[in-house]
Amino acid sequence: MVKRLLIANRGEIARRIARTCRRLGIEYVAVHSEADDAAAHLDGAFEQVLIGPSPAADSYLRADALIDAALRTGCDAVHPGYGFLSENAEFAAAVAAAGLVFVGPDASTIAAMGDKATAKRLMAEAGVPVLPGSAEATESTDDIRAHADRIGYPVILKPVAGGGGKGMQVIEQGRDLAPAVEAAVRLARANFGDGRLLVERYLRRPRHIEVQVFGDTHGNVVHLFERECSLQRRHQKIVEEAPAVNLPPAVREALLAAAVRGAQAIDYVNAGTFEFILDSAGDGQGDGGFYFLEVNTRLQVEHPVTEAITGLDLVEWQLRTAAGEQLPLAQGEITASGHAMEVRVYAEDPDADFRPAPGRALAARWPTDLRVDAAFDGAGEVPVFYDPMIAKLIAHGPARPAALAQLLHAVRSTAVLGLTTNLGFLADLLRHTRVSAGLIDTHLVDEFAARAVENRRDLEPVAAACAAAMTLPAGHAGHGAESPWSGSAIGALDRQLLDRHAPLGRVACRVAGRPLEAALLSRREGALTVAVAGERFTVTRTSNRELFHGTVGEALWTGLRRADGCELVVDGHRLTLTIGIAGEDDAADGIDAVTSPMPGTVVQLPVAVGDVVQQGDTVAVVEAMKMENRVLAPASGMVEEIRCAVADIVSADQVLVVITPEQPEESA
Repeated sequence: MVKRLLIANRGEIARRIARTCRRLGIEYVAVHSEADDAAAHLDGAFEQVLIGPSPAADSYLRADALIDAALRTGCDAVHPGYGFLSENAEFAAAVAAAGLVFVGPDASTIAAMGDKATAKRLMAEAGVPVLPGSAEATESTDDIRAHADRIGYPVILKPVAGGGGKGMQVIEQGRDLAPAVEAAVRLARANFGDGRLLVERYLRRPRHIEVQVFGDTHGNVVHLFERECSLQRRHQKIVEEAPAVNLPPAVREALLAAAVRGAQAIDYVNAGTFEFILDSAGDGQGDGGFYFLEVNTRLQVEHPVTEAITGLDLVEWQLRTAAGEQLPLAQGEITASGHAMEVRVYAEDPDADFRPAPGRALAARWPTDLRVDAAFDGAGEVPVFYDPMIAKLIAHGPARPAALAQLLHAVRSTAVLGLTTNLGFLADLLRHTRVSAGLIDTHLVDEFAARAVENRRDLEPVAAACAAAMTLPAGHAGHGAESPWSGSAIGALDRQLLDRHAPLGRVACRVAGRPLEAALLSRREGALTVAVAGERFTVTRTSNRELFHGTVGEALWTGLRRADGCELVVDGHRLTLTIGIAGEDDAADGIDAVTSPMPGTVVQLPVAVGDVVQQGDTVAVVEAMKMENRVLAPASGMVEEIRCAVADIVSADQVLVVITPEQPEESA
């Protein structure tokens, strides 16, 4: 068995691997970049090793630094987690060459499965169904056109060296092929260093189903059942479940058998996932056939749903098979019970096209009645340099409806203050009728996101009611049960504040620039009645140190006081409010302060002082998490000040540019 393990990763997966190490009595070494010098994944490590500056290319992607850290600290094995170098064949080979154990399949398997053309050929030879298409990758438009004409449109172009859906293009008809091939080759060269493409038949509404397999060095291969991963946003999974929903038993058995057959054909060792697409969306279309997609030669992000239904620890299985042990169980001894569902929580802004939203989580309130795999507990940083996923919530119930209900409640009650997250979007998605019915496919999330205009103005009065409840001093009981103004408290207050229409007082606030006033009407049996913008809300409130939480109608809310107001999360949706400054904003001074939407680096400043800009013009570009984010002028006017420079590192909400809005012409 492994005695000391280097965890070559960060965040929630590093903490997940460490948890199994502690249970098994294995010492572990944690690595970190300069950005992660106080990260939670370092806690409890036998030793902590700084491997480089903050950018991933200078730290977590440096194979030499990771191997050197393992050797210097006396490790005998390296676990890559997922992402970074987890599917890098050269890294796996270098680990082995250094005399260390790589916790995963061998380098040759990683290399073969990392090339889509090779993987497809090997699976076809093993009798695993593959999509009709090209057997060899090419950059030739003529060759791709010949394949497309043979299999029929629509077709999909896939970079042979790509992954995660990046660079894929759908071609509906032949006249669109040539420019699409040219663009796909260019993107593939830029992103993967290899412009070759595969062309395959395109399934319009497929499902994405994967099978967890394990192999050992003694020739044993088993499956740990399947997972449904059809709920994806732009080819990135955000909700996963096990087992797959509404899957005919015969199809399930054929899928599992195909995955095991494919793994046996390539002598697969350790954890792997065989991914398939199913030509059936539950809407009567599709032929019900399934086709090989790819093999992920690592532990998957969504492995907890498999652990939930099987009761097994997949990281322990990885460590044991890497150490040369036989698989802990034979196929007939592996059973599944109940249904599990998982969501991925990202620091991103659904209202801004899911733009990454790094920063500092001031306080997190995670659910306590289900499994949470998080990058931090109470507070923590989400650096601009890495993937913005911060947690996974995993529910397990006797059947799918129970698991879904548990997961939805957990998403609604989770709050991460200080960061914008996708929790509100996830809560809305889990309420979707097709999700509850299990009628899902890989396009559902993108279609839902395109139609679901987040109506923040509906939430703004709700947030104002909660904010007003937070301002009320605790313990005031009032006259009878109606007012807090009683006893000694009344002496400290001006009786003129009392209003027969708001006997408990009024709170002025501003939400997203909208001035609102909340009238505190009554308090009875621990619940407040608050009127805002012509609506009445029943608000309950409890507090735990600096956090407030409770209900407002049927919604769940959490709040945190700030110097100028408060921050709220209502059913996953984040809102910030200023208190008592109605009418006092930059617009009152005749200026518009343009702020950075997130922490990052200023990479472009296309304006200068004195320039006239129109509403919607780009005034700055901020790079964060390898994405360039345009910062737009909120109004037409003249650039009055520029408060940053190119290459400056800026924080969220930092003022970049100040604009004096143009004044409307006065009528004669």
